[in-house]
Amino acid sequence: MTQHESVFNDVETREVNKVAALDIGSNSFHLVVARIVAGSVQILHRVKQKVRLAEGLNDDNILSDEAMERGLAMLKVVAESLKGFEPDSVRIVATHTLRRARNARDFISAAKDILPYPIEVISGVEEARLIYSGVAHTNHSDGQQLVIDIGGGSTEFVIGEGFTPLLCRSLQMGCVSYTKRFFPDGELKPKAFERAITAAQQELELIDNKYRRLGWVQCIGTSGTIRSLFTLCQQDRPNGHDIPVTLKSLRNLMKQFISAGHIDKLSYPDLSEDRRVVIAGGLAILIAVFRALEIEGLVYSPAALREGVLYQMEDELHHADIRGRTASSLATRYDVDTTQATMVLNTTLSLFNDVEKAWKLKGRDFKSMLGWAALLHEVGMQINSRGIQKHSAYILGNVDMPGFTQEQQLLLATLVRFHRKKIRTNELPTFNLFDEQSVKHLIALLRLGVLLNIKRQEGFVPDLAVNVEKNELTVTFPEGWLDEKPIISADLLRESHYWKALNLKLTVVPDISQLHPTVE
Repeated sequence: MTQHESVFNDVETREVNKVAALDIGSNSFHLVVARIVAGSVQILHRVKQKVRLAEGLNDDNILSDEAMERGLAMLKVVAESLKGFEPDSVRIVATHTLRRARNARDFISAAKDILPYPIEVISGVEEARLIYSGVAHTNHSDGQQLVIDIGGGSTEFVIGEGFTPLLCRSLQMGCVSYTKRFFPDGELKPKAFERAITAAQQELELIDNKYRRLGWVQCIGTSGTIRSLFTLCQQDRPNGHDIPVTLKSLRNLMKQFISAGHIDKLSYPDLSEDRRVVIAGGLAILIAVFRALEIEGLVYSPAALREGVLYQMEDELHHADIRGRTASSLATRYDVDTTQATMVLNTTLSLFNDVEKAWKLKGRDFKSMLGWAALLHEVGMQINSRGIQKHSAYILGNVDMPGFTQEQQLLLATLVRFHRKKIRTNELPTFNLFDEQSVKHLIALLRLGVLLNIKRQEGFVPDLAVNVEKNELTVTFPEGWLDEKPIISADLLRESHYWKALNLKLTVVPDISQLHPTVE
């Protein structure tokens, strides 16, 4: 063995996790492959391709076959880079266009044949939070900072401090959609820019006052559109990368665009062909943002959504789950009885552990989602205890929940919606990431956990013996326990009838079948 071959033999190695994040954006698809070593994310490989999904979204929010084909073709390229990755080491997030597309399920279904990893359609607020995470982990700032990301179909705004986002919003305006809407023939006329800027400022009326009141000491732009605009504004300045973009420099750039007269005549060395065809819409949006938020200057950061996804994966490896802070916030906001919620959680997760293997609930976030549902099933109590399941489901289905994807949030709302009373299976939504029978199993477990803690007394639930088969759960109580609790016995019998809607059988020992249930 040569010196070169043996030099690393005695070197201590650290635990290394190889991870990948794919951002299915409205304009571009971005893949980042990295390794996580000692809490540090090290980028190994990047793949970027313009797909412009947003161009294929019509006024009825139907995504065209052509746009889907472009996207699927790019996923085939990505699949080559992801060969050999473990399921838990890859995260794929989709943003504005697939949020809006009514036929997004068709694209996601076709993607399953190409990539063996689930595609998560994230909310605009979650997208903003992840973008901020990427910026916060790569840019030092003293005091509050405003982060702006102009995508193909939406623009995200976040004010945060350190690693904590304080205010997150997403507005439906992007470089692809605005170029398509205001510069459809490629002509760059003053009136077209005026209309685009005015439309963007109208969108910004939803957030401008609140953002200006909260304030910031530094404004940071991310995404390819802002990078291109930043570079174009610095073209005549020595050491321009150190100089913030101003409204004046953006106006001068707009004048240059108007002088060129047409998108095809924008000839800048640093402007790629793919970016050139959508840059006009992005420029109009950024000018409107400067005006509405009264921004003095903006600097650029290369970190964005995919880096934020990577850093969240790193956080989760170290058990720092943003979802815990979300749940805590909701519990405080809606005055949840945390003692009761914890009792329901403990009982429900104990039942889950008993059935996990037989009901094939390992992985896929089932235990985590069931736990969050148990903790938050009473958030609707603040509205009214009558119909609490409906109130809680509405809240969880519509409130901003950082850390949860749209589908995870829908699952939580669904579990909570049917945690008591009748189960209307025709109202169960169709999920991309969760199969129907597993959802029914989770509903059954949450219902039983809630029912057994109906007395709201610590130590009330005894030690249970649980036996499980494919479609049947048998719960055995200590001898004599149910004899002293006729109401609980009647509740369990009624629950066994409710379970029939889930194609499940609940058997309780001692036998309670001689009782006559009242099914509401």
